[in-house]
Amino acid sequence: MNIQKLGAIDIGSNGVRLLISNVLEEQGEAPKFTKASLVRVPIRLGADVFLDGLISEENLNRLSETMQAFSLLMKVNQVRAYRACATSAMREATNGQAVADEVFKRTGVRIEIIDGAEEARIIASTDISSFIQKDKDYLYIDVGGGSTEFTIFSKGKEKKARSFPIGTVRLLDNKVTEDTWHEVQHWIEKHTKDCEHIEAIGSGGNINKIHKNSNSKDGDPLTYEYLTDYYNYVSGYSYDERIRLLGFNPDRADVILYALTVFINAMKWSGAQKVHVPRIGLADGIIKTIYNEENK
Repeated sequence: MNIQKLGAIDIGSNGVRLLISNVLEEQGEAPKFTKASLVRVPIRLGADVFLDGLISEENLNRLSETMQAFSLLMKVNQVRAYRACATSAMREATNGQAVADEVFKRTGVRIEIIDGAEEARIIASTDISSFIQKDKDYLYIDVGGGSTEFTIFSKGKEKKARSFPIGTVRLLDNKVTEDTWHEVQHWIEKHTKDCEHIEAIGSGGNINKIHKNSNSKDGDPLTYEYLTDYYNYVSGYSYDERIRLLGFNPDRADVILYALTVFINAMKWSGAQKVHVPRIGLADGIIKTIYNEENK
């Protein structure tokens, strides 16, 4: 058996993550990907960008220090190759590329600022196939801090995909217009109207936390009814109470209701009554893209 380690850095609008994965290769078998380590740092780049249009000096310094730490973690873990991808906040920041260049100068970590289409493509490259049955249709919903990626699967194949500027930090900052919501509704309804037995698949830190708090078993879906009830339950608590009594991290407590709003609306507009939560996301997709590019 050959074992190698790959790294993925996901620079989002609400947090920055490093995923280190083991790739297990055995002759005659498909490669297996297992999580070796996951580190998250709550640098909220979107708080700068969605309000002021650029990344502040303070967050540039925090991002640089985080990339330096991630670089050292990958080194001691003997990561052979990595890819660092920045999404909505950095691609919208007027100084996004300048920040990426400065981080590279300070740390040697090269950051790719990817567009929404590339983000959706990477997410779709994850091991989602194991959750998709050919006799059902699916709406894949990946909710981030700055954007949400939607992918529709029909008869086991990808049918449509699109990224929209609706994310939890953007909603928190009141930077999402009614026109954008209507555009999302129209797109979902248009591309799911002929789908039968449609179900949702959710990814992102918020839905993972919601699934964990539900005490559901791994693999068990959450229902539309549960999400609406959970929304009403959490909204009955203040921000401080969500941290103190419900156990949310500070950077999760203020955005959890916005994430629920996205999932509930998307499920309502598509007609999905269940959402599967496989706990996969952009970082997992980055690992797969590195491996696939090297093994074409």
